[in-house]
Amino acid sequence: MSSKEISISGTDYTITLTDQIVNQVNNLKSLYSAAYEDPESFEQVSSEISSTINDIAAQAEPPVSDDDLDGFIQEIIRVVDKKAEELKEELEGKTAKPKKEIKPAKKSKK
Repeated sequence: MSSKEISISGTDYTITLTDQIVNQVNNLKSLYSAAYEDPESFEQVSSEISSTINDIAAQAEPPVSDDDLDGFIQEIIRVVDKKAEELKEELEGKTAKPKKEIKPAKKSKK
């Protein structure tokens, strides 16, 4: 968990990136994708999108104003994506161990 400060329109919001927040942001991205891929489903997922946005924004201090909500959500998505990329790079760095150089076997003389 880490706290992140997000500045929108001159207001600084602080949010703690818990697993729950990360999951909500990833769920929101999935809902956006579903609505984009199938515009007819937008009505079905729009209430879920709204609810998820409000759940995420409710975790910020101070409470996110309606005017800042869109910018706040865009920024929190960027923050979560960046954190996921950093974790991926870290994991890849740990699994990509340098291989020892293998020397060819010497041929014996007969």
